[in-house]
Amino acid sequence: MRNDVKLILLDKHQVEALSKPDDVVEAVREAFALHSAGEGRVFPVVREALVTGGVFGIKSGDVQSQGLLGFKAAGFWPANRGVGGEPHQATIMLIDPKTGRPVCVIDGNAITTMRTGAAGALGLTLFARADSTRLCVFGTGVQARVQVTFALRVLKQLSSIRYVTVDAQRDASFEAHFTGHCEVSHATDHNAAVAESDVVITATPGFGPLFNAAAVRPGTHLNCVGADTKGKRELPEGLLMRSRVFVDDRTQAREIGETQWAPGTVSIEIGDVITGRVQTNRQPDDITLFDMTGIALQDLTVARLLHQRACETSTATSLAWPW
Repeated sequence: MRNDVKLILLDKHQVEALSKPDDVVEAVREAFALHSAGEGRVFPVVREALVTGGVFGIKSGDVQSQGLLGFKAAGFWPANRGVGGEPHQATIMLIDPKTGRPVCVIDGNAITTMRTGAAGALGLTLFARADSTRLCVFGTGVQARVQVTFALRVLKQLSSIRYVTVDAQRDASFEAHFTGHCEVSHATDHNAAVAESDVVITATPGFGPLFNAAAVRPGTHLNCVGADTKGKRELPEGLLMRSRVFVDDRTQAREIGETQWAPGTVSIEIGDVITGRVQTNRQPDDITLFDMTGIALQDLTVARLLHQRACETSTATSLAWPW
Protein backbone atom coordinates (compact mmCIF):
# COMPACT_ATOMS: atom_id res chain seq x y z
CA MET A 1 0.00 0.00 0.00
CA ARG A 2 1.28 3.48 -0.87
CA ASN A 3 1.94 5.87 1.98
CA ASP A 4 3.25 8.83 -0.01
CA VAL A 5 0.03 9.78 -1.79
CA LYS A 6 -1.02 13.44 -1.69
CA LEU A 7 -4.52 14.90 -1.81
CA ILE A 8 -4.64 18.24 -3.63
CA LEU A 9 -6.86 20.99 -2.20
CA LEU A 10 -7.91 24.11 -4.10
CA ASP A 11 -9.83 26.81 -2.26
CA LYS A 12 -11.94 29.63 -3.68
CA HIS A 13 -9.03 32.05 -4.08
CA GLN A 14 -6.81 29.48 -5.78
CA VAL A 15 -9.61 28.52 -8.17
CA GLU A 16 -10.25 32.14 -9.10
CA ALA A 17 -6.53 32.80 -9.60
CA LEU A 18 -6.14 29.78 -11.87
CA SER A 19 -9.33 30.30 -13.90
CA LYS A 20 -8.86 32.01 -17.25
CA PRO A 21 -12.18 32.74 -19.01
CA ASP A 22 -11.16 31.51 -22.46
CA ASP A 23 -9.75 28.28 -21.04
CA VAL A 24 -12.92 27.66 -19.02
CA VAL A 25 -15.05 28.18 -22.14
CA GLU A 26 -12.96 25.61 -24.01
CA ALA A 27 -13.22 23.13 -21.13
CA VAL A 28 -17.00 23.54 -21.09
CA ARG A 29 -17.12 23.20 -24.88
CA GLU A 30 -15.22 19.92 -24.52
CA ALA A 31 -17.67 18.72 -21.87
CA PHE A 32 -20.64 19.29 -24.17
CA ALA A 33 -18.83 17.67 -27.11
CA LEU A 34 -17.92 14.60 -25.04
CA HIS A 35 -21.54 14.33 -23.96
CA SER A 36 -22.72 14.52 -27.57
CA ALA A 37 -20.25 11.85 -28.69
CA GLY A 38 -21.31 9.50 -25.92
CA GLU A 39 -17.81 9.50 -24.44
CA GLY A 40 -18.81 11.45 -21.36
CA ARG A 41 -21.44 9.97 -19.11
CA VAL A 42 -23.79 11.95 -16.89
CA PHE A 43 -25.17 9.94 -13.97
CA PRO A 44 -28.64 10.51 -12.46
CA VAL A 45 -28.86 13.69 -10.41
CA VAL A 46 -29.54 13.58 -6.67
CA ARG A 47 -31.58 16.57 -5.50
CA GLU A 48 -33.32 16.40 -2.13
CA ALA A 49 -34.87 18.84 0.33
CA LEU A 50 -33.51 18.81 3.89
CA VAL A 51 -35.30 19.38 7.17
CA THR A 52 -32.84 22.22 7.79
CA GLY A 53 -34.47 24.16 4.97
CA GLY A 54 -31.65 23.50 2.54
CA VAL A 55 -31.56 21.55 -0.70
CA PHE A 56 -28.74 19.04 -1.26
CA GLY A 57 -27.66 17.59 -4.59
CA ILE A 58 -25.01 15.50 -6.28
CA LYS A 59 -24.02 15.67 -9.94
CA SER A 60 -21.53 13.06 -11.11
CA GLY A 61 -20.14 11.52 -14.26
CA ASP A 62 -17.08 10.23 -16.03
CA VAL A 63 -15.10 10.06 -19.25
CA GLN A 64 -13.76 6.52 -19.27
CA SER A 65 -11.39 7.05 -22.18
CA GLN A 66 -9.71 9.94 -20.34
CA GLY A 67 -9.64 8.48 -16.84
CA LEU A 68 -11.87 11.31 -15.62
CA LEU A 69 -14.25 10.54 -12.75
CA GLY A 70 -15.80 12.69 -10.06
CA PHE A 71 -18.75 14.48 -8.57
CA LYS A 72 -20.01 17.79 -7.24
CA ALA A 73 -21.91 17.84 -3.96
CA ALA A 74 -23.86 21.06 -3.91
CA GLY A 75 -27.05 22.75 -2.82
CA PHE A 76 -28.77 25.82 -1.53
CA TRP A 77 -29.06 26.84 2.11
CA PRO A 78 -31.02 30.14 2.27
CA ALA A 79 -30.50 30.53 6.03
CA ASN A 80 -26.80 31.17 5.35
CA ARG A 81 -27.68 34.74 4.43
CA GLY A 82 -28.71 35.36 8.03
CA VAL A 83 -25.17 34.68 9.24
CA GLY A 84 -23.44 36.54 6.42
CA GLY A 85 -22.73 33.42 4.37
CA GLU A 86 -23.29 32.36 0.78
CA PRO A 87 -26.46 30.25 0.36
CA HIS A 88 -25.02 28.29 -2.54
CA GLN A 89 -22.50 25.71 -1.39
CA ALA A 90 -20.59 23.25 -3.58
CA THR A 91 -17.56 20.99 -3.37
CA ILE A 92 -16.03 19.04 -6.26
CA MET A 93 -13.95 15.89 -5.95
CA LEU A 94 -11.90 14.25 -8.68
CA ILE A 95 -11.36 10.52 -8.17
CA ASP A 96 -8.85 8.06 -9.62
CA PRO A 97 -11.09 5.63 -11.56
CA LYS A 98 -8.51 2.84 -11.22
CA THR A 99 -8.42 2.87 -7.42
CA GLY A 100 -11.34 4.98 -6.21
CA ARG A 101 -8.94 7.20 -4.30
CA PRO A 102 -9.62 10.98 -4.12
CA VAL A 103 -7.21 13.02 -6.22
CA CYS A 104 -8.34 16.60 -5.74
CA VAL A 105 -10.93 18.46 -3.66
CA ILE A 106 -11.94 21.84 -5.05
CA ASP A 107 -14.17 24.73 -4.01
CA GLY A 108 -17.23 24.10 -6.15
CA ASN A 109 -18.82 27.53 -5.83
CA ALA A 110 -16.12 29.24 -7.84
CA ILE A 111 -16.12 26.54 -10.52
CA THR A 112 -19.92 26.51 -10.76
CA THR A 113 -19.95 30.26 -11.27
CA MET A 114 -17.33 30.18 -14.01
CA ARG A 115 -18.52 27.08 -15.86
CA THR A 116 -22.12 28.34 -15.92
CA GLY A 117 -20.95 31.69 -17.24
CA ALA A 118 -18.92 29.88 -19.88
CA ALA A 119 -21.94 27.78 -20.88
CA GLY A 120 -23.90 31.00 -21.23
CA ALA A 121 -21.19 32.39 -23.48
CA LEU A 122 -21.43 29.33 -25.72
CA GLY A 123 -25.20 29.68 -25.83
CA LEU A 124 -24.92 33.29 -26.94
CA THR A 125 -22.21 32.52 -29.49
CA LEU A 126 -24.15 29.66 -31.05
CA PHE A 127 -27.76 30.86 -30.83
CA ALA A 128 -28.05 34.63 -30.35
CA ARG A 129 -28.08 37.02 -33.29
CA ALA A 130 -24.58 38.35 -33.89
CA ASP A 131 -25.96 41.88 -34.24
CA SER A 132 -27.58 41.84 -30.77
CA THR A 133 -27.06 45.18 -29.03
CA ARG A 134 -29.56 45.23 -26.13
CA LEU A 135 -29.49 42.84 -23.18
CA CYS A 136 -31.94 42.39 -20.32
CA VAL A 137 -30.93 40.42 -17.23
CA PHE A 138 -33.19 39.28 -14.41
CA GLY A 139 -31.19 39.18 -11.19
CA THR A 140 -28.07 40.96 -9.96
CA GLY A 141 -26.39 38.23 -7.93
CA VAL A 142 -23.21 36.27 -8.56
CA GLN A 143 -24.59 34.28 -11.47
CA ALA A 144 -26.27 37.26 -13.11
CA ARG A 145 -22.98 39.13 -12.99
CA VAL A 146 -20.91 36.34 -14.50
CA GLN A 147 -23.49 35.80 -17.25
CA VAL A 148 -23.35 39.48 -18.19
CA THR A 149 -19.55 39.48 -17.97
CA PHE A 150 -19.30 36.62 -20.45
CA ALA A 151 -21.99 38.21 -22.64
CA LEU A 152 -19.84 41.33 -22.96
CA ARG A 153 -16.95 39.13 -24.10
CA VAL A 154 -18.84 37.43 -26.92
CA LEU A 155 -21.45 39.96 -28.05
CA LYS A 156 -19.16 42.62 -29.43
CA GLN A 157 -21.95 45.03 -30.42
CA LEU A 158 -23.66 45.01 -27.04
CA SER A 159 -24.37 48.63 -26.09
CA SER A 160 -26.99 48.54 -23.33
CA ILE A 161 -27.88 46.43 -20.31
CA ARG A 162 -31.21 46.65 -18.53
CA TYR A 163 -31.49 44.79 -15.25
CA VAL A 164 -34.52 43.74 -13.24
CA THR A 165 -34.43 43.18 -9.48
CA VAL A 166 -36.76 41.10 -7.34
CA ASP A 167 -37.52 44.01 -5.02
CA ALA A 168 -37.85 46.53 -7.87
CA GLN A 169 -35.02 48.58 -6.31
CA ARG A 170 -31.84 49.80 -7.98
CA ASP A 171 -28.66 47.86 -7.33
CA ALA A 172 -25.87 50.43 -7.23
CA SER A 173 -23.19 47.77 -6.90
CA PHE A 174 -24.39 45.97 -10.03
CA GLU A 175 -24.49 49.23 -11.98
CA ALA A 176 -21.00 50.20 -10.86
CA HIS A 177 -19.66 46.78 -11.86
CA PHE A 178 -20.63 47.27 -15.52
CA THR A 179 -20.59 51.04 -15.94
CA GLY A 180 -17.86 51.85 -18.41
CA HIS A 181 -18.53 48.75 -20.49
CA CYS A 182 -21.88 49.93 -21.82
CA GLU A 183 -25.03 51.78 -20.79
CA VAL A 184 -26.60 50.22 -17.67
CA SER A 185 -30.11 51.01 -16.43
CA HIS A 186 -32.62 49.64 -13.96
CA ALA A 187 -35.96 48.43 -15.33
CA THR A 188 -39.18 48.17 -13.31
CA ASP A 189 -41.49 47.09 -16.15
CA HIS A 190 -40.52 43.46 -16.75
CA ASN A 191 -42.42 43.04 -19.99
CA ALA A 192 -41.18 46.28 -21.53
CA ALA A 193 -37.59 45.39 -20.65
CA VAL A 194 -37.95 42.03 -22.41
CA ALA A 195 -39.73 43.49 -25.42
CA GLU A 196 -36.96 46.05 -25.93
CA SER A 197 -34.11 43.51 -25.76
CA ASP A 198 -32.33 41.25 -28.23
CA VAL A 199 -30.99 38.96 -25.50
CA VAL A 200 -32.66 38.04 -22.21
CA ILE A 201 -30.80 36.32 -19.36
CA THR A 202 -32.73 34.92 -16.42
CA ALA A 203 -30.58 34.25 -13.36
CA THR A 204 -32.93 34.17 -10.38
CA PRO A 205 -33.87 31.59 -7.73
CA GLY A 206 -36.63 30.40 -10.07
CA PHE A 207 -39.67 31.12 -7.93
CA GLY A 208 -42.01 31.69 -10.88
CA PRO A 209 -42.51 33.25 -14.33
CA LEU A 210 -40.70 36.56 -14.69
CA PHE A 211 -42.56 38.08 -17.64
CA ASN A 212 -45.36 37.42 -20.13
CA ALA A 213 -44.75 35.21 -23.13
CA ALA A 214 -46.15 37.88 -25.46
CA ALA A 215 -43.33 40.24 -24.42
CA VAL A 216 -40.72 38.15 -26.24
CA ARG A 217 -40.26 39.50 -29.74
CA PRO A 218 -39.24 37.45 -32.79
CA GLY A 219 -35.44 37.29 -33.04
CA THR A 220 -34.86 37.26 -29.28
CA HIS A 221 -32.48 34.81 -27.63
CA LEU A 222 -32.88 33.71 -23.99
CA ASN A 223 -30.28 32.14 -21.69
CA CYS A 224 -32.12 30.59 -18.75
CA VAL A 225 -30.16 29.71 -15.61
CA GLY A 226 -32.48 29.61 -12.60
CA ALA A 227 -34.53 26.43 -13.11
CA ASP A 228 -32.30 23.69 -11.72
CA THR A 229 -34.63 21.82 -9.35
CA LYS A 230 -38.08 20.27 -9.54
CA GLY A 231 -40.68 23.00 -9.04
CA LYS A 232 -38.48 25.87 -10.21
CA ARG A 233 -39.27 27.98 -13.25
CA GLU A 234 -38.53 31.40 -14.70
CA LEU A 235 -40.36 31.26 -18.03
CA PRO A 236 -44.05 31.87 -18.73
CA GLU A 237 -46.51 29.32 -20.06
CA GLY A 238 -46.48 29.12 -23.85
CA LEU A 239 -42.99 30.48 -24.52
CA LEU A 240 -41.32 27.11 -25.05
CA MET A 241 -43.71 26.20 -27.87
CA ARG A 242 -42.82 29.45 -29.66
CA SER A 243 -39.08 28.88 -29.31
CA ARG A 244 -36.30 26.77 -30.72
CA VAL A 245 -35.17 25.14 -27.48
CA PHE A 246 -31.60 24.07 -26.75
CA VAL A 247 -30.52 22.27 -23.58
CA ASP A 248 -27.35 20.89 -22.04
CA ASP A 249 -28.92 17.50 -21.29
CA ARG A 250 -32.39 16.60 -22.55
CA THR A 251 -33.26 14.18 -19.74
CA GLN A 252 -32.00 16.48 -17.01
CA ALA A 253 -33.83 19.47 -18.48
CA ARG A 254 -37.10 17.53 -18.37
CA GLU A 255 -36.50 16.58 -14.76
CA ILE A 256 -35.28 19.84 -13.23
CA GLY A 257 -35.13 22.48 -15.99
CA GLU A 258 -37.71 24.58 -17.78
CA THR A 259 -38.94 21.68 -19.89
CA GLN A 260 -40.23 19.97 -16.75
CA TRP A 261 -43.27 22.23 -17.32
CA ALA A 262 -43.69 21.06 -20.91
CA PRO A 263 -42.16 17.56 -21.18
CA GLY A 264 -43.22 17.20 -24.80
CA THR A 265 -41.03 20.13 -25.87
CA VAL A 266 -38.73 19.30 -28.76
CA SER A 267 -35.19 20.25 -27.76
CA ILE A 268 -31.67 19.97 -29.11
CA GLU A 269 -28.62 19.36 -26.95
CA ILE A 270 -25.95 22.03 -27.30
CA GLY A 271 -23.28 19.35 -27.64
CA ASP A 272 -24.89 18.16 -30.87
CA VAL A 273 -24.55 21.67 -32.27
CA ILE A 274 -20.92 21.93 -31.15
CA THR A 275 -20.00 18.60 -32.76
CA GLY A 276 -21.88 19.44 -35.96
CA ARG A 277 -24.42 16.64 -35.61
CA VAL A 278 -27.15 19.29 -35.78
CA GLN A 279 -27.13 22.53 -37.76
CA THR A 280 -28.94 25.48 -36.20
CA ASN A 281 -29.60 27.55 -39.36
CA ARG A 282 -30.91 30.39 -37.21
CA GLN A 283 -33.39 32.66 -38.97
CA PRO A 284 -33.65 36.36 -38.06
CA ASP A 285 -37.13 35.97 -36.54
CA ASP A 286 -36.43 32.78 -34.59
CA ILE A 287 -36.86 32.90 -30.83
CA THR A 288 -34.06 30.77 -29.45
CA LEU A 289 -33.73 29.57 -25.89
CA PHE A 290 -30.91 27.82 -24.03
CA ASP A 291 -32.05 26.07 -20.86
CA MET A 292 -28.97 25.57 -18.66
CA THR A 293 -29.40 23.02 -15.89
CA GLY A 294 -25.65 22.39 -15.60
CA ILE A 295 -24.17 18.94 -16.19
CA ALA A 296 -21.51 17.14 -14.19
CA LEU A 297 -19.13 17.00 -17.15
CA GLN A 298 -18.80 20.78 -17.08
CA ASP A 299 -17.64 20.62 -13.47
CA LEU A 300 -15.26 17.74 -14.18
CA THR A 301 -13.52 19.14 -17.27
CA VAL A 302 -13.00 22.50 -15.57
CA ALA A 303 -11.86 20.83 -12.34
CA ARG A 304 -9.35 18.74 -14.27
CA LEU A 305 -8.03 21.85 -16.01
CA LEU A 306 -7.52 23.62 -12.68
CA HIS A 307 -5.96 20.54 -11.05
CA GLN A 308 -3.43 20.26 -13.86
CA ARG A 309 -2.65 23.97 -13.77
CA ALA A 310 -2.27 23.92 -9.98
CA CYS A 311 0.21 21.04 -10.17
CA GLU A 312 2.19 22.77 -12.93
CA THR A 313 2.44 26.02 -10.99
CA SER A 314 2.77 24.51 -7.51
CA THR A 315 -0.02 26.73 -6.23
CA ALA A 316 -2.15 24.02 -4.64
CA THR A 317 -2.34 22.95 -1.03
CA SER A 318 -1.56 19.28 -0.54
CA LEU A 319 -2.17 16.88 2.29
CA ALA A 320 -0.69 13.48 2.97
CA TRP A 321 -3.41 10.94 2.17
CA PRO A 322 -1.86 7.49 2.71
CA TRP A 323 -3.63 4.24 1.98
